Amino acid sequence: MSGVYDAFLLVSFGGPEGPDDVMPFLRNVTRGRGVPDDRLAEVAEHYLHFGGVSPINAQCRTLLSAVRERFAADGPDLPLYWGNRNWNPLLADTVAQMRDDGIERALAFVTSPYGSYSSCRQYQDDIAAARDAVGTGAPVIDKIRHYHDHPGFVGPHADAVASAVARLPQRPDADVRLAFTAHSIPISMAEASGAGTAGVGGRYEAQLREVAGLVAGGVPWDLVWQSRSGSPHVPWLEPDINEHLTALAQAGATGVVVSPIGFVSDHMEVVWDLDTEAADTAGKLGLDFIRAATPGTDPRFVSMVRDLVLERIEPDHPRAALGTLATWDSCHSGCCPGGRLRAVTAG
Repeated sequence: MSGVYDAFLLVSFGGPEGPDDVMPFLRNVTRGRGVPDDRLAEVAEHYLHFGGVSPINAQCRTLLSAVRERFAADGPDLPLYWGNRNWNPLLADTVAQMRDDGIERALAFVTSPYGSYSSCRQYQDDIAAARDAVGTGAPVIDKIRHYHDHPGFVGPHADAVASAVARLPQRPDADVRLAFTAHSIPISMAEASGAGTAGVGGRYEAQLREVAGLVAGGVPWDLVWQSRSGSPHVPWLEPDINEHLTALAQAGATGVVVSPIGFVSDHMEVVWDLDTEAADTAGKLGLDFIRAATPGTDPRFVSMVRDLVLERIEPDHPRAALGTLATWDSCHSGCCPGGRLRAVTAG
């Protein structure tokens, strides 16, 4: 059944799991960019607020366990591995283990559904670098396609938005707005993510707008941005969620549901940038604020992972998609260039 593939690899961003990990982790994330330690120390406070632990590694363990159970129940019969870009288990170490285990060709599921340098090409570059570090005998690793409009990703987000709306205080004069968020990136990077094929803003923004339309179900919405990092002189996608909340309050809104469609789970950009900073902004503005959940290990999301694997190993397996933007199984080497304007994301 598994055809040419003999393993499954979960690839994620990685995150610290204790206070002593935080600065080394941040240095890994920003390696080669000349970011001074005093700037990293500011970001480190976000992690130290939560005891120096990012949620992302625990979430990856839980997802991997759920996928393992799903594979065991219905196939495919593939061993599962997990490697991170920026913290243990590091991708190169995992690829070395795969080589030692005799793995020859693996499918990689990346915890980012979208296309851009930071959300797709950089993962492919890191996979290539890990294989180079391992050297002779390193398995071939093929990245699974973008899955932004797969029912297993859209459905959990849509249900989470409906649940969040229902939890807002019911008031006769309520004016509730729906805002979708994703990680901001430099405008030049966004436009390079399929520029000329997906309209203004490139593929990254086009995919997010497609997901927002599918999740909203006819309710008016705005797409806004969060977690900006980098030089203030470089133009990034705007408006920021906090600026948007201020504009909503000034326009007379009484409440807002925020849905982080840019993310698959509740990691640091969600629990700090939304649940902490944006919630605090909303409170100061007098806005009722509910943050909708992310897919996490929703059974539909776990089944989606299996479905995406079956697409690659069974020639006649249907390709599930709710949107109209094309996706493909492999990208050319120059796709989604990052240049020097690389987003600094968190885990």
